[in-house]
Amino acid sequence: MHLDQWIESVPPTSVYILIGLIIGLESLGIPLPGEIALVSSALLAAKGIVSPWGVASCAIAGAIIGDSIGYAIGHKGGRPLFEKLGRRFPKHFGPDHLATAERAFHRWGMWAVFFGRFIALLRIFAGPLAGTLRMPYWKFLIANVLGGVVWAGGTTLLVYQVGKVAEEYLKGASYIGLAAAAVFGVGSALVLKWRAKKSRAAHPEQSGGKSGEPLSETLVD
Repeated sequence: MHLDQWIESVPPTSVYILIGLIIGLESLGIPLPGEIALVSSALLAAKGIVSPWGVASCAIAGAIIGDSIGYAIGHKGGRPLFEKLGRRFPKHFGPDHLATAERAFHRWGMWAVFFGRFIALLRIFAGPLAGTLRMPYWKFLIANVLGGVVWAGGTTLLVYQVGKVAEEYLKGASYIGLAAAAVFGVGSALVLKWRAKKSRAAHPEQSGGKSGEPLSETLVD
C-alpha cells in the first residue's frame, strides 16, 4: 500500500497525529517521506475529509519539536553520531552529504536551518548538525520556528488552495500531488549529491577526517 493510500485509510481524526509524527521523526533525523505525507494530508483537506488548519498546525508542531529533539541529540552525540549513521545509512548520512551540509552551516549559520527545511536531505541534517556544531539554541530556535511555519504551513495551505480551485479535476489527483512532491524531493536530492561531489573534489581534506575528529569549527557567532 502506498503512503497516500495508507493515510487515506486512517480515521480522519488520526491524520493529524500521523502527519505530526511523520514530520517530527523526519525532522529529528530519521529518513522518512515527510513531504509526501504532508501533500497527501493537504489533499485530504482539499477533499473536505480533514481540516487544513489542523493539518498545518500538527505539521508545524512536528517540524519544530522534531528539529529541537534532533538538536539535543546532535549536541550530545557530536561527530561520532554522524559517523555511525554514515556507516548504517550511507545514502542519507554519507561523508559527502555531511561535508556539504557542514559547509552550508558555516556559510549561512542559522539560515541554513531555515532554508534546509525546503531541501529533502538537508531537512534530516538541520537539527542534529546544528547541535553538533554548537549553534546557540536561541538562533536555532528562531530559524527552526520560521522554517517550520513557512514550509509546513505554507505547503499545506498552498496544496489545499490549489486543490479547492481544481476540485473538479481532483479524482486521482493525489497521485499528481505525490508525483510533484517526488519530483521535487528527487530533484533536491540529486542537486545536493552533485554539490557534495563537487565540494568534495574541491575540498578533499574535509570529507575524509578520522573518527573522533571534531567538526571544522563551532558556530558561536
